[in-house]
Amino acid sequence: MTAQTPPTPSFRDRQLPFAKRIDDLLSRLTLDEKIGFLHQFAPAVERLGIDGFRTGQEALHGVAWMGPATVFPQAVGLGATWNTELVRRVGEAVSKETRAMRARDERVGLNVWAPTVNLLRHPLWGRNEEGYSEDPKLTSAIATAYTRGLRGDHPTYWRTAPVLKHWLAHNNETGRDVTSSSVRPRVLHEYDLRAFRETVEAGGTAGVMPAYNLVNGRPNHVSPYLREHLRTWTDEDLLVCSDAGAPSNLVDSEHYFDTHEEATAAALLAGVDSFTDHGTDSSKITARVRGALDRGLLTESDIDTAVRRQLSVRFRLGEFDPEYDPHALTKDFDTPAHRALAQEAAEQSVVLLKNSGGLLPLAPDTRLAVVGLLADECKLDWYSGTLIHRSTPLEGLYERFGAERVEFAEGVDRVLLKTSTGAFLHVPRAEAADEVRGAEGALDPALLAGRTDLPPLTTDPAGTEFALVDWGEGVLTLRAPDGRYLSVAEDGCVRASADQPGGWVVQETFRLEAHENGHLLRHMGTGRHVSVAADGVRVAEANPETFQLIVVESGEDAVTRITSQADVVLVVAGNDPHIHGRETEDRSTLNLPAHQERLLRAARAGNPNTVLALVSAYPYAVDHAALPALLWMSHGGQAAGTALARVLAGDVSPAGRLPQTWYAADTDLPDLLDYDVIGSRQTYLYFEGTPLFPFGHGLSYATFSYADLTTRTTDESLHVSFTVTNTGDVPADEVAQLYTRAVDPTVPRPRRELVAHSRVRLTPGERRELSFDVPLSAFDFWDVSRGGLRREPGPYEVLVGASSEDVRLRTTVILDGEASAPRPVLHRGLAAADFDEQSGIAIVDRTKTAGDAVTPAQGGSGRLIYRDCDFADGVTEVTAALSGDGVVEVSLDGGAVLAVLTSEAADDASPYDYATPRAGIIAEGVRDVHLRLRGPVRLAHVGFSG
Repeated sequence: MTAQTPPTPSFRDRQLPFAKRIDDLLSRLTLDEKIGFLHQFAPAVERLGIDGFRTGQEALHGVAWMGPATVFPQAVGLGATWNTELVRRVGEAVSKETRAMRARDERVGLNVWAPTVNLLRHPLWGRNEEGYSEDPKLTSAIATAYTRGLRGDHPTYWRTAPVLKHWLAHNNETGRDVTSSSVRPRVLHEYDLRAFRETVEAGGTAGVMPAYNLVNGRPNHVSPYLREHLRTWTDEDLLVCSDAGAPSNLVDSEHYFDTHEEATAAALLAGVDSFTDHGTDSSKITARVRGALDRGLLTESDIDTAVRRQLSVRFRLGEFDPEYDPHALTKDFDTPAHRALAQEAAEQSVVLLKNSGGLLPLAPDTRLAVVGLLADECKLDWYSGTLIHRSTPLEGLYERFGAERVEFAEGVDRVLLKTSTGAFLHVPRAEAADEVRGAEGALDPALLAGRTDLPPLTTDPAGTEFALVDWGEGVLTLRAPDGRYLSVAEDGCVRASADQPGGWVVQETFRLEAHENGHLLRHMGTGRHVSVAADGVRVAEANPETFQLIVVESGEDAVTRITSQADVVLVVAGNDPHIHGRETEDRSTLNLPAHQERLLRAARAGNPNTVLALVSAYPYAVDHAALPALLWMSHGGQAAGTALARVLAGDVSPAGRLPQTWYAADTDLPDLLDYDVIGSRQTYLYFEGTPLFPFGHGLSYATFSYADLTTRTTDESLHVSFTVTNTGDVPADEVAQLYTRAVDPTVPRPRRELVAHSRVRLTPGERRELSFDVPLSAFDFWDVSRGGLRREPGPYEVLVGASSEDVRLRTTVILDGEASAPRPVLHRGLAAADFDEQSGIAIVDRTKTAGDAVTPAQGGSGRLIYRDCDFADGVTEVTAALSGDGVVEVSLDGGAVLAVLTSEAADDASPYDYATPRAGIIAEGVRDVHLRLRGPVRLAHVGFSG
């Protein structure tokens, strides 16, 4: 007899729709197998022929952490291109390299954690480099382009599956796992949700990652917004992946739940589908899920829902149809096209901020003095791959102008460190091979250890001369003559061993602390002081060495030596992406570090033709009055130096535009934790001061004229067209920007708001008509009095120009809409968080699962105003849902207190135990309600009757 071939299981039948195939596969998996799928590292199910799967491959501006790959400009630099088609091509290249790398290394994942769509609300945020813009429209446009490139254009199978980071209102590293972002409804709907919503609705997104922080008192990993908003924007099964360690934070640092079983169940029910916790060890998460099932906190159906979403992504990636996966044989890696694209992206990201007197572009025979700490660097950040190719500004200028026309002074302080015995720190000779951190790839680069194969530092009578750089606030790096940085490995020894500062905990930074007649040298990574022992130099708890700092040559002297004979001095300044402003560390100031200010002053003193090129992950407040030219670019990836040189030489006319406001001083900034962009007048949308450089700003070597503005309104959109002409004498790109403004709003609205833009290439004399269809929904705002979006009828200004402040054309259109109406407080009362104005108030969670309440910040006192409350023929009583201890005072139109509501909590009461005290009040007609809260009281709702 002939054995019959077993029938093909339905989940392998590509003729069936994915939904039916997933149903079949779910029915075949055991409960334990499904629970295993909930961890980031889902195990293989060998009996069904299913491979293991991991969520999470970092790919923010190239494939990260897995060794050599093409490195594109940082995300903020991609945002500065304002070029969606370019960014789509970058995403496409990154996804192709992801596929090519996976073909030879199964550790490389296809579920990519990118892009970051957090808005760059505050320029001191440490992760500014990861976002695209402070504006939700520009952010969503760039993010949509990147996700489309990552996904690919096949109708069925995705090249990679992008996950958006970090949901939601996440702009601080300081206390990021315990701080709560207080986000009023208008800010939530008009600002923070918009970038996510428009990107998800565009259809290229596989899911989102919740952020570490809390929003309105509730951790993002149990946010009801995942269900109430995110999952309503698309019919796709979105995969929600936790951030690393965040599930445990719900208990360990946030203390939001008493047990991990409760926390895990709550996160799963809120919509988290994949738990990134405890590295590759899934045992803790699976044990917590089983515990939650045993306690009745979860059902198998809840598990099925989460697993279904993961499987949906895996099917779309072609895992179950390998012979039909059109991306399976992708081998595009470090191709000439990718190298050219990296250069193009870097060139398009350069922003010319100032060019007085036409100093730029430089003439071909210019004699250059190039100085600065970033001049011969090609810096990588935490989410970079390892460089295959490398171009620094100095190398680019050598290549473009000739080495004989370029002189270089880095501007470091050359120092010796003298010990108390009179000997000097010395770097012994070493024969070990050079190593580049992360070159072999790592699933978690935070676990990479420092080198121990090199000899520790010693002392000798002559010593070694170190290059000292102060990166600000006294944080130093020390570099040996061979280019290696002093670093500390796990054995505590100090070695010249690191190619660059880096790592999750940077081991290459130090601080000099005045002590007696010298200095102690504190290692920042361990917090210990440097000590000289018989077996070498190390960090230790005891016996710190007292050093004399001997300056052999100051950075200023080195700069002065080469500047006076040059035609032009180029100062390249900026930041190291691993020091002062990175994941886990916010910046404290907008100012350029003092060391670099000294170099800039020395350069200007030696030569008035000084150009400042800032290469940084964020804005600076720089005094540019004495500078004829100023440029900015992010850390631009592998081709950054070539790109900058070509822009300086005029081979490329700069057309990058600022994706965020550059403020003039720290005093222009709100507190980092103040997320109320409306109330505190943040970003170009609301800022009323004078910025150093405005949102959208950027100059060109050409000039452009705008004309022929026309508008036409339909039932669904506003059609806007105008022409742009290159009136200069060089080919160049222009970024035409379209803004709108409500002329006579009844509530605070943006000063102007970007609704569309276009980057266009124009030859001299060329004229181009640009047309945009702006949906009328772009004019809506969130009306707290009705709990929904509303467009006010009346005049709106249409503004066209080259930046948010450089407006060339304007006209006014009249739009229909819904007129404002008083709040129907007799029918709905007042939801506490639906205020019009507040002072000293924080929004908190009404319950652990849903709803908002308000409370005085730090338990003090706070004020709330609710405008235009309609009491009709009158009320005689007011009630309030209160918890905690304190009082609520009620007044009308800012007058005398008319009612006092008191809350007294029992000793064992929780914050969610609400009472409803009552008080008499007489009110009629339309009035403004003023509330004053005193003490640690929570207010969820106010009602009126009579």
